[in-house]
Amino acid sequence: MEYSPPPLFKQGPSALARLIVLVLVALVLLISDARFRTLEIVRGVLGAGLYPLQRAALVPRDIFMGAADLAVTSATLRGENDKLRAKDLQLSVQANTAAEVSAENAHLRALLQLSQRIATQTIPAEIQYDTRDPFTQKVVIGRGGQQGISNGSPVVNEDGVIGQITRVFPMQAEVTLLTDKDQAVPVQIVRTGLRSVIYGTPKGDTLDLRFVPISADVVAGDELVTSGLDGVYPPGLPVAKVVRVDKQADTAFARVICLPVAAVRGARQLLVLHFQNDVPPRPADEPDAATVAKSKKAAAKGADKNAKAGAAQPTSGAAPAAASAATAATATAAKPAAKPAAPEKKPAGKSAAAEKNAEKNTAKAAQGAKP
Repeated sequence: MEYSPPPLFKQGPSALARLIVLVLVALVLLISDARFRTLEIVRGVLGAGLYPLQRAALVPRDIFMGAADLAVTSATLRGENDKLRAKDLQLSVQANTAAEVSAENAHLRALLQLSQRIATQTIPAEIQYDTRDPFTQKVVIGRGGQQGISNGSPVVNEDGVIGQITRVFPMQAEVTLLTDKDQAVPVQIVRTGLRSVIYGTPKGDTLDLRFVPISADVVAGDELVTSGLDGVYPPGLPVAKVVRVDKQADTAFARVICLPVAAVRGARQLLVLHFQNDVPPRPADEPDAATVAKSKKAAAKGADKNAKAGAAQPTSGAAPAAASAATAATATAAKPAAKPAAPEKKPAGKSAAAEKNAEKNTAKAAQGAKP
């Protein structure tokens, strides 16, 4: 029976021989691939075949790296989002401030141009707050008597009339707005020159042009400016614009609804005017036309009453009165006539005495002439 070792223990070429052969084969392959690129196709085929295995082997690493990147990215995004929100809020505040400053700048420029156009003295002021009464249209400005604010001064902005100073404090002043129900401003229509008075309304959103005859030429779109007849508002300041005209046959005056030209409730910076009226005051001893007309009317009524009272007296009473009047008239007329008569008698008496004396002297002369 032949004895042979198991396959595991079979002896072949030695390990050194196999190493040398493999090294030589590797060198040949390296040189041929480097020189002639003989293994490029083999490398491509092997790479394509082994790619799925490579990706499968890299899946755990990719999962770990993806989880780590996700955590880091999420934290980074949260931080960046917070920074962007804060920056956005800051930029929004700056944009609002810039817009407000720009609007205020334009508003102040318009006020400056208005103060240059108006020949009267102006004092800039800013609204501080509204009054507590919700049924009045009043605001309080941060200028008072210490800054030269006087009661009754008109208040305007670059668009037109805002109101009038109605109460003055040392450091503040109260302004009654144009839309207040108790505020009245003399105005005239630019197109026709018709003068009237404009009043505020209880709602405080519109204006009412009163005392306009129903036959007056007033249409929607007419502009109203101050007439200056009251001596408070300078003439020519824009006040309102007509929006509706209602004419009814049963009334003598038309109902004219107007809207203020200036933003009465939206204004912040204002100008207080010191308008001085150049019209001289009426002399104290010269009564006005109304007083003269009243005195004439009272005198005419008194004369009518006296005439009626004289006609109402009885005839018996009138006769003695007439007789006494006639007697007084006769006595008065007789007194001047009696005075010249006395001197006429005196010369007559003197001439008679002279004649008697002359006769006596003649008789004595004749007796003495006898022998």
